[in-house]
Amino acid sequence: MVDLDTREWLLTNGLGSFASGTVSDIRTRSYHGWLFAATNPPSGRTLLLSHLEASLELSDRVVALGTNFWGSCQIEPKGYELLRLFDLNPVPKWIWGEDDWQLTRRLVMPYGLVRQRGLGGFPHERLPNPEGVEKVGQSTEASPDSLTPTSPPFHFCHRMLVQYRYEGTQTAILKLRLLIGDRDFHHQQKVIPELQFSQLLGQQQVCLQAISSHNFGTPWHLRWTQGNYQPDPFWYLDYKLPEETLRGLGDREDLYSPGYLTVTLSPGDAVTMDARVGFPNELETPLTCETFTELVEAEQQRLSQVFGWENWQSEAKEDNTLISSSSSPTPSHLWRRLLQAADQFIVYRASIAGPSVIAGYHWFNDWGRDTLIALPGLTLTPQRFELAKGLLQTFGRYCSHGLIPNAFPDADGEPFYNSIDAALWWIETLGLYLEATQDWQFLVEQYPVVQQIYKAFIGGTRYNIQADVTDGLVSWYAPAVALTWMDAVVDGQPVTPRRGKPVEINALWYSALCWASRWAEILSEHEAMVDRGRLAKQALRYTELAQQVKASMQQYWNPQLGYLYDVIEPDDLRNSQIRPNAVLALSLSHCAFSQQQGQKILALACSCLLTPYGLRSLAPTDPEYIGKYKGNPEKRDRAYHQGTVWSWLIGPFIRGWERFYPGLPLPFDWQPLLKHFLSDACLGSISEIFEGDQPHTPRGAVAQAWSVAEVIRHLKNY
Repeated sequence: MVDLDTREWLLTNGLGSFASGTVSDIRTRSYHGWLFAATNPPSGRTLLLSHLEASLELSDRVVALGTNFWGSCQIEPKGYELLRLFDLNPVPKWIWGEDDWQLTRRLVMPYGLVRQRGLGGFPHERLPNPEGVEKVGQSTEASPDSLTPTSPPFHFCHRMLVQYRYEGTQTAILKLRLLIGDRDFHHQQKVIPELQFSQLLGQQQVCLQAISSHNFGTPWHLRWTQGNYQPDPFWYLDYKLPEETLRGLGDREDLYSPGYLTVTLSPGDAVTMDARVGFPNELETPLTCETFTELVEAEQQRLSQVFGWENWQSEAKEDNTLISSSSSPTPSHLWRRLLQAADQFIVYRASIAGPSVIAGYHWFNDWGRDTLIALPGLTLTPQRFELAKGLLQTFGRYCSHGLIPNAFPDADGEPFYNSIDAALWWIETLGLYLEATQDWQFLVEQYPVVQQIYKAFIGGTRYNIQADVTDGLVSWYAPAVALTWMDAVVDGQPVTPRRGKPVEINALWYSALCWASRWAEILSEHEAMVDRGRLAKQALRYTELAQQVKASMQQYWNPQLGYLYDVIEPDDLRNSQIRPNAVLALSLSHCAFSQQQGQKILALACSCLLTPYGLRSLAPTDPEYIGKYKGNPEKRDRAYHQGTVWSWLIGPFIRGWERFYPGLPLPFDWQPLLKHFLSDACLGSISEIFEGDQPHTPRGAVAQAWSVAEVIRHLKNY
């Protein structure tokens, strides 16, 4: 892999579908492929189109352009040696070539929410054409910013378009062999006798579907603008996926090829291919080479409307020129690229008929805690207030026994409520939304949820979560589960149990009580409220409990360290490990600690936890510290919160610093993290974690929602 550029790229469609691969065009993960379709948005992600194996036939030679790892550790063919350029914006583009020829390939994944004809548009969205080519100003797309269960009907469209353009001194023949599958995105495909693929050839299109033991897979079809398709069924065996080898997971795959397309290209000619989930539809508009450009422009316009960008066409051209040069992006271009990265995590969830947030790519689903922590950066800073409101409504609607779901099921069933802090993050984020919008009518609607959470934490709820009557602090106890954000479990046992009274949970609890007191006062004066006297009494009760909790929070102060205990355990022992949860406790809207305490906490965090990419999850001096994040799943899970750097924690650190060291320079250099965003791991996104030891190699998911969100939330101030 020495000569290979294995940095990654990512395309998404707002439904959970995605495409991903590497700069050198070699597949290194199970999650690399051109069409992973979210058959039950945003879940059910299924690999359908892996890639096209391309070769170019010239008068005197045949040039193979693909690059593959095989089980024997061979790389064959070696198309990467002919790769002259990779460009990311506005869509991934590769250029292969020699002195007498050049072949360009581009990929685009159109936005997947397609409105029906004649039903009007969502607020701030454009009107659609059904199933049509998305011409600029007439896009078929809709944004989830305002999606609700009562929105007019729409349908899902999962598709990927590929375009090849040839330049050269002579006519050439391009051969494109389809490599396909039908498997869950977490697993590899293998040849088994009962797995077959049917194909039905039509006019410049082929319909494909897997059949296994009389079960039918996801149907999809491929169209093309020119060329001759030849059925030629064949299995390609034993692809090797080295990233999965490093992760201690299955690392071999077989892919099926139903046939190949042959296209004769004169200099300047192009061929466009459209892979789309579902059977062919006679209402589909004709596919032309212009279709590709129109779709790219439609996506640029969608983003410009979502974020209020003006002159989007000229700015997109500037971005394209910039990314191919060696110069650094201007602040405005960097900001647009961060917002574009943020948009990749926003999805529509079919099972709840509302918006959600994918926690990270490639393998995460949407999680409540992650969504709520990421919400300010993803929605409030970019002023996507309708989206913020929709997300808060979604999670508030599913509040049960005072808990907010940590995950939703993919089909009918109960959400998962395995989180103590999601409900408290919901209140904290609701407060930030209300401060930004002054949307007091929304508070009227959501206040019953606030009351439900309060009553559940006071009276007791699942997992023995309950406020201690002696000090007002929230405690929990349940064996074999992990309810805080440090939630790794190995062999049925939490790696960092944190049972009892975790410090950031009670910091959130204190902030929630302060919010509730203020809101009760506001509502006691609101004309829509009937029982204003009762609300005034509630405000007083919240205030009194908040004062008790604030005083009790001093139990976390460790004067020997000048830091906070991480957990007050059920037997009342104090856990003195230096973790970033103390910094989280300083970062919330309401803080229970003094100026002197806050400064001492941040000073120790600077020396023990702060890195160029975020905060370590445990100080390196701790006997349990693990500085490398690698190996099989068990080894990685044991290291997950034992020293690994989490980039999202830079946000709480900055908020704490601004509170306790106002006016002093931030002791953090943005450049390493921004360089990572621009040119490392997944280009144009930020990794989930980094190793605790230098050089802090990026690990985990290559694109993480709260990592991107916290940079957006704070970067503009520096």
